[in-house]
Amino acid sequence: MALNAVSAFLQELTVIIRDATPADAPEACDVLRASISELCAADHDNDPQILKRWLANKTPETIAAWIDDPSSSLLVAVEHDAILAVGSVRNSGEITLNYVVPRARFCGVSAALLKALEARAVERGAARVTLHSTETAHRFYLSRGYRDEGAPAGKFGTRGSYPMSKPLTSSA
Repeated sequence: MALNAVSAFLQELTVIIRDATPADAPEACDVLRASISELCAADHDNDPQILKRWLANKTPETIAAWIDDPSSSLLVAVEHDAILAVGSVRNSGEITLNYVVPRARFCGVSAALLKALEARAVERGAARVTLHSTETAHRFYLSRGYRDEGAPAGKFGTRGSYPMSKPLTSSA
């Protein structure tokens, strides 16, 4: 997407971030699968075995269970009833998901969702957030105050999965 098109798209966005409902599970699943498949090539190198492992638990049934889990919050960024991004944070402050549909990449949706996930962590009493970043998102998190906490762990057979953390304040 050209810079002018991105700017125009962002100006037109009217994104609402809210708690996911069970009815959101199929579309949230589609968002996760598209984001991983299309945007995370630096992580999976289009290797079908890595993709298969990474996508194995990205089913509507699993996502519905995540939505119902009282130990975490699954949030969606929605515009005109379309889910643009999906994120999840455990009550302990661990961010487990932050994925955006390809057409909304670089438009501020992931950043807005990240702020909402951090705010939810603060609401639940967390003083810091942790996550494992993909290679694709590593610079994104570094630019938002996260710091590396060790060597990449290589989840699902990828080279990435950087353990990261960030202290939180009540204004997160």
